[in-house]
Amino acid sequence: MIAARPALSRRLRMMGAAISIGAASMLSSMPAFARGPEGIADIAEKVIDAVVNISTSQTIEAKDRTMPQLPPGSPFEEFFDDFFKNRRGPGGGKGGEKGGEFQPRKTNSLGSGFIVDTAGIVVTNNHVIADADEINVILNDGTKIKAELVGVDKKTDLAVLKFKPPKPLTAVKFGDSDKIRLGDWVVAIGNPFSLGGTVTAGIVSAKNRDISQGPYDSYIQTDAAINRGNSGGPLFNLEGEVIGVNTLIISPTGGSIGLGFAVPSKTVAGVVDQLQKFGELRRGWLGVRIQQVTDEIADSLNIKPARGALVAGVDDKGPAKPAGIEPGDVVVKFDGKDVKDPKDLSRVVADTAVGKEVDVVIIRKGNEETRKVTLGRLEDNEKVQQANAKPKDDAAEKPVTQKALGLDLAALSKDLRTKYKIKDSVKGVVVTGVDNASDAAEKRLSAGDVIVEVAQEAVSSAADIKKRVDQLKKDGKKSVLLLVSNGEGELRFVALGVQ
Repeated sequence: MIAARPALSRRLRMMGAAISIGAASMLSSMPAFARGPEGIADIAEKVIDAVVNISTSQTIEAKDRTMPQLPPGSPFEEFFDDFFKNRRGPGGGKGGEKGGEFQPRKTNSLGSGFIVDTAGIVVTNNHVIADADEINVILNDGTKIKAELVGVDKKTDLAVLKFKPPKPLTAVKFGDSDKIRLGDWVVAIGNPFSLGGTVTAGIVSAKNRDISQGPYDSYIQTDAAINRGNSGGPLFNLEGEVIGVNTLIISPTGGSIGLGFAVPSKTVAGVVDQLQKFGELRRGWLGVRIQQVTDEIADSLNIKPARGALVAGVDDKGPAKPAGIEPGDVVVKFDGKDVKDPKDLSRVVADTAVGKEVDVVIIRKGNEETRKVTLGRLEDNEKVQQANAKPKDDAAEKPVTQKALGLDLAALSKDLRTKYKIKDSVKGVVVTGVDNASDAAEKRLSAGDVIVEVAQEAVSSAADIKKRVDQLKKDGKKSVLLLVSNGEGELRFVALGVQ
């Protein structure tokens, strides 16, 4: 046994060497994505000086507070008197009061940003600098410089700042966010929890993510660690180009759980360009109200597969009106770009230059048509909205003239217009009651709604509706498309089952 040990030891050493050589060979033959990205340190070193911290201060009006009332002779009375006297303000008030009222106080916050022009142009998030009285940019070497606000865009949560460079700066450029793929490696740099320049890496987890934060949601999702303070910081590709602005996270704890979201550089670059030129955003405007094309609506309109944005209403003063676009049209392509859903249309219209003439492809009664539209400008009070029903109270009995689709229907009369506050300009058949167990109730139709069209044909009586529905049943249709108006004349489409 003792004599065998040296031989065993030699065999083990030989086996170990073989394993090491084999492992090294396997490692060298592994694809790059399996080993992780190379050169992150080089990327960080290249761009770190272009990433800045954003420091803001804001004056908060403190609410008036009164000194605690204690029972006479309380052993704590002397303690409270001393405490509040020591906090007397210059006006003789207590607790920092002036003239009996608390003085305003300052709060500070920190975020991130990055330099896109060596002239001192910085990009960050709007929520980082919102309502700030003073904004300072802190360079990577600790230099602090006062900055001024160039402009903000609340809809994309972006802001542009400008400061006077105290020395030559490093700037970064935008990459093409459309070219990134799921699984591509990305690098985030920012100021998490006020710790200063911090580098993290991860992959692109999803693209075009809509998390209902705004009308133009199209976020890049990443699992690179992003925390509070990273807001406004850049998300880089492995070429050192900015492909997104880190904006928010989803987290039950407040810390990173691998769900970070960045505004794509394609959006950011356009916003930054306009803010620098105009100090504001000048978005395109089509002048329509749109809604989702559900499977039922698509079936009613003979559209397969369900796609596009259904025009529920057209603004009388908007660009779509003179172009001949009507309620019931489905926009499937805008300026050469496919429209899969209403969000697609909202984004592409907003990104298109004001005054540009574009081709808009619509489907009308099963046929494709192309309309030329010269875009207007979207003002703050003019929005491309989703069409939603507005339930109303139904507190009294109604004179019912016809029942169809789980609805009690009646011809519009002066009394019913008054009762349901329906404008004279609204034409059609009024709903006076809804069966709670019907598809109509599930689709949020309610008393006071007015049915304007059935299967894209105008109706003026309950009998018209009944006739159209019966015919659709005979034709084997599974659903019927209604154009519905509220009392104000706002239109929306609703598809109801007819079986």
